[in-house]
Amino acid sequence: MIEARRLHILRAVADHRTVTAAAAALYLTPSAVSQQLAALEQETGHRLVDRGAKGVRLTPAGEILLGHTNAVLAQLERAEAELAAYGSGEAGTVTVAAFATGIAQVVGPAVARLAATAPGIRIRVRDAEGDESLPMVLDRQVDVAVAVEYRGAPPADDPRFTYVPLYAEPFDAVVPLGHRLADAAVVPLAELSKDPWIGPYPGNPCHDVVVLACESAGFQPVLEHSSDDFRAVVALASAGAGVALVPRSALRGMDLTSVVVHPVDGVAPTRRVFAAVRRGAEQHPLIQPVLEALGRAAQAEA
Repeated sequence: MIEARRLHILRAVADHRTVTAAAAALYLTPSAVSQQLAALEQETGHRLVDRGAKGVRLTPAGEILLGHTNAVLAQLERAEAELAAYGSGEAGTVTVAAFATGIAQVVGPAVARLAATAPGIRIRVRDAEGDESLPMVLDRQVDVAVAVEYRGAPPADDPRFTYVPLYAEPFDAVVPLGHRLADAAVVPLAELSKDPWIGPYPGNPCHDVVVLACESAGFQPVLEHSSDDFRAVVALASAGAGVALVPRSALRGMDLTSVVVHPVDGVAPTRRVFAAVRRGAEQHPLIQPVLEALGRAAQAEA
């Protein structure tokens, strides 16, 4: 095994051409430099230097090793620089769990922003609903969760978390083209009480938003079809299978030619999106820039 410190000495000798000058540059004695060169020759099994009246020159084997030495020492410098940056909080990996539309709306833009403003921070993204992502934060599987308020979620004053509000968005009513309310300007939810419904599974925070909105309108929705994928929800509505409430951002880029999307009459059901970290972690030099980038991405979408 070749020791890196001996490669430093080999390069110094190649640069300074004499053992004495190399020793002075390295703050070593000439005898120490000679001993290290001899040990390096023993490690490699090759004579690496020729000593003459005019100084020291590398042998062909020494020149070969010098070429590798430059590459090895450059990589070691990069490693030291990255470790120094990591120690100062300027570099490292932050894992973010978020639901799909949250990834599209704020996490993706935040990743792009950090690439420009904090290139030493690497973001690893995991797709997870809010009811999954908050436990993942506590279990240290992820560093940051982008989640939605839901029934049974840890409260805002939970001492285990620090919450950072990001954005709030309304749910719109999605009905098939031939629906009796297709031409309405707004949709009163109570008018949909007898319709079959399409929505997320229980446990999904959006399921709670839909159910609470319908309960506030005086009825329990009959969920005939369930999917956590809003594209599937809209596809089923397009097929006439039922009606749905869908977050406005989730409708972006979808094929809406066979459905009608209307605002809900009165106070619209709303999902409130926030970032969550373990209490105290919000000041971590890697996590704080991520929270700031998420906040700025949310402001840009507002």
